[in-house]
Amino acid sequence: MMKLTSILAIAVIAGTGVAAQVSAQTPPSRAPIMYGANTGEYTPSGISLRGDAEILQGQNRLRAEAVEVTMTNGAITRIEASGGVYYVTPNQTLRGDRATYSVSEGVVTVTGDVILTQGRNVLTGTVGTYNIDSGAARLSGGTGGRVQGVLYPEQN
Repeated sequence: MMKLTSILAIAVIAGTGVAAQVSAQTPPSRAPIMYGANTGEYTPSGISLRGDAEILQGQNRLRAEAVEVTMTNGAITRIEASGGVYYVTPNQTLRGDRATYSVSEGVVTVTGDVILTQGRNVLTGTVGTYNIDSGAARLSGGTGGRVQGVLYPEQN
């Protein structure tokens, strides 16, 4: 098992290139990916994080009890999280049981009992998706389910 600090450096370099190459025009989904956890293990095909696992990319954060990072040819391609999942952006929070982040598509999908909050507005469903580059979130009720929520009108 490799120390987590060494793994952090590998993930940032392998996932998106040297941080100095990131410019203001870089889409949020191409920002360096950093992470931490209570324990971590690196293999050539990925990284396993356990206990208070956290993935950071730009201003967005994915937290869960366990995270599996899949790497292909040294690049991070997929991140799967389970156990008390939170995906937090500056404007929204998605909470659920599991999450999958497709790095190439820049889309996070949260499943299970999903709760999407934006300010005081709250929506619930079974599948939530968030596009990292556009900031658009979508919630569905799944098979036979419904989306429900409370929306507050803007007040001057």
